[in-house]
Amino acid sequence: MENGRSIDTLKKYTMVIVLALVVLFFTWQTGGKILLPQNITNLIAQNAYVFVLATGMLLCILTGGNIDLSVGSVVCFVGAVGAVLMENHDMNIVIAVIFMFIIGALIGAWQGFWIAFVKVPPFIVTLAGMLVFRGLSNVVLNGLTVSLTNTTFIKAFGGGATPYLPDFFNGNGFNITSMLLGVITCVILALLQFTGRRSRLKKGYETESVVAMISKIAIISAVILYISYKLSLYKGVPSSLIWVLIVVIIYGYITSKTKIGRYFYAVGGNEKATKLSGINTEKVYFIAYANMGLLAALAGMLTIARMTSAQPTYGQNYELDAIASCFIGGASAYGGIGTVPFVIVGALLMGVINLGMSIMGVDANYQRVVKGLVLLAAVIFDVVSKKQNK
Repeated sequence: MENGRSIDTLKKYTMVIVLALVVLFFTWQTGGKILLPQNITNLIAQNAYVFVLATGMLLCILTGGNIDLSVGSVVCFVGAVGAVLMENHDMNIVIAVIFMFIIGALIGAWQGFWIAFVKVPPFIVTLAGMLVFRGLSNVVLNGLTVSLTNTTFIKAFGGGATPYLPDFFNGNGFNITSMLLGVITCVILALLQFTGRRSRLKKGYETESVVAMISKIAIISAVILYISYKLSLYKGVPSSLIWVLIVVIIYGYITSKTKIGRYFYAVGGNEKATKLSGINTEKVYFIAYANMGLLAALAGMLTIARMTSAQPTYGQNYELDAIASCFIGGASAYGGIGTVPFVIVGALLMGVINLGMSIMGVDANYQRVVKGLVLLAAVIFDVVSKKQNK
């Protein structure tokens, strides 16, 4: 019994172990350069859009392995509209941000309508969206680059020279605010774990042992404190990380603690049975794709802020990065399985591989080869695991 539980635990945390091994490998190969404070900051800033898009893509995948191929084009289109409104029409930043969120949500709702209620396959609808919104991005920008000059927007969404939270304690080279936020995060994590365990015990649910829970808290806290320490040695917490944390916390809660979150898993597990139980499966599909549009809008803001401009080419292959992160993070290609934290692990793994190989000077073409093989290995692992469990 204990042996079986150990094997299940090992399978559950396979990608976390792989991530740790990959980090150790690149630490060795780069002489520790990958763990320099600036590189850790770059890892967060360069992959912020992946974390956001992968979280939204997870909801689509949960409904039955469905994907959204349009997100890269939607990122580009929303960013283009926002840049033009702020720079060419002097629109207030708050109004522009709200407008960009509305555009993204409407695009997602438009695609969700055809998928959920007309039953057009998601692949076809989102493929059409990929072409449509890439073309509209060129129309909006007239094929040109629009530079951003609104420093408030740029700094708020992680771009420019100083996209960091200020140090309220003036640490003189060591960002005390960043370190304090790390400590607070660890305390909140521990409280949530203990209260969650107590709640499950009261309801008679099976729970992990106290030793296992404390070990998990200790390991995660050590990682959080290490990253906080490294960020404190550089310039502190990037503003893009704040947006990522907001998305992860909100959607982590939705998928694990709410009815609609359970509906996503139910539809992916057995759509017919879910429909017969009285759940509106069309609504679930619609919400998944409308939400994807909303998060694509946020990713668009993060992208143009980091680049301090909008171009017709932005967002290319973003959908592939998001999809790969989900599957590498343990989401099932058949739907019904996957969690937000593990999707973030998948995105981190891809980011570490990119950063490590870039520091080592590996050719970009070989980087694509490695990423493709990692994705294939993750899906093969999922398929083989399911066959063994039958």
